[in-house]
Amino acid sequence: MSSWTITPQGKPLRGTVQVPGDKSITHRALIFGALAEGRSTITGYCRGEDCLNTLQAVRALGIEIQEEGSDRLQVMGKGLWGLSEPTSVIDCGNSGTGLRLLAGVLAGQDFFSVLTGDSSLRKRPMGRVVTPLRRMGATIAGRKAGEYAPLAITGGNLRGREYVSPVASAQVKSSVLLAGLLAEGGTTLTEPLKSRDHTERMLQYLGVPLQIDKLTVSLNGRTSFQGASLAVPGDLSAAAFFLVAGSIVPNSEILLPRVGVNPERTGILDVLIQMGANIEVRDSRIESGEPVADLLVKSATLRGVHVGAEQVPKTIDEFPILCIAAAAAEGETRITGAEELRVKETDRIHAMATELRRLHVPAEETQDGLCIQGKATLRGGSFGSYGDHRVAMSLAVAGLIAQSPILIDDVACVETSFPGFLDKLLDLLTNSR
Repeated sequence: MSSWTITPQGKPLRGTVQVPGDKSITHRALIFGALAEGRSTITGYCRGEDCLNTLQAVRALGIEIQEEGSDRLQVMGKGLWGLSEPTSVIDCGNSGTGLRLLAGVLAGQDFFSVLTGDSSLRKRPMGRVVTPLRRMGATIAGRKAGEYAPLAITGGNLRGREYVSPVASAQVKSSVLLAGLLAEGGTTLTEPLKSRDHTERMLQYLGVPLQIDKLTVSLNGRTSFQGASLAVPGDLSAAAFFLVAGSIVPNSEILLPRVGVNPERTGILDVLIQMGANIEVRDSRIESGEPVADLLVKSATLRGVHVGAEQVPKTIDEFPILCIAAAAAEGETRITGAEELRVKETDRIHAMATELRRLHVPAEETQDGLCIQGKATLRGGSFGSYGDHRVAMSLAVAGLIAQSPILIDDVACVETSFPGFLDKLLDLLTNSR
């Protein structure tokens, strides 16, 4: 079991960090590249294990993918129905995005396939995508009547449906839209709150007509599209660790170039600025349908805030590092309406409440969130990652301002999203000499 020891050095963080390509967009670029007619060129993609598992899944479905250097892929798309029946079970590793989106694709294919993942992924709820896909005509079996993976899918002959999702989830929405792309007739999905819209943006960039009306998105099935150049921006969820580190470590200044700033993903920016963070958004532009900018963060005095249910969909992945910002802020931070966090890679509400208290940060766990008392003196000691990459990286940031070294166990999970994270973080300390 690998571990990290973070030793506080009392030095500022200074320099430039290029964060990995956006995980969410990389998954989608690989899948849409496979379904396109002809070649797609993907640049800046994420090389974390989650995305590499999706890459291997696409290859297992008969799609040729050529790797050129460290950040470019050529995907030889075969069209909506050009995929081949896999000869073995497809392992999605730890990626809920990969499994749920592939379920939507495979629901529309005229062959049999099985999707599974690691022990953590096999505990995460899949009924939220299985239910609408079954209603569209797919035959899906799985543990607990399809609530958990492995999922065995016999696809084909889908018909478009209207579906009202009980949860605001980009993974559910994307799975249904991908199935709808392969179905006869129109598909419409309505969600209770607006979730991230990477799928809608990529479909529009690729020329697939969509109708979007507030919380409802519709498309007509069996619309083919051509391969294209897809530039993947830096992952804001990865940048969030440096935005918080740069805010809470005194006299710090960090530049994060070419980061995705999709409005449905910028909850962490909104909350940090509300807390008093000094973050400058520079050179905003659009690349491959996605908003991109350079982010400059300087240290600042943060204050506690209330993060409510309406903000949760935009900050869902950044909750662990937001907890560290709250621990360093003046006053109380309350997070409510975040029940979804209990079914992520781990129960992140319980995990962060437990580890914050080990840091000697007063933290009260509630059913739908946390109440954190800031400006605590963080203590060193031994901490657990719960096998969750975001928990591990958040604790590493906390270690920069702790009174004494902290040991974080089981950090191999960080490879799922951010290979080389600790080196990049510690390099910023070296730059301050």
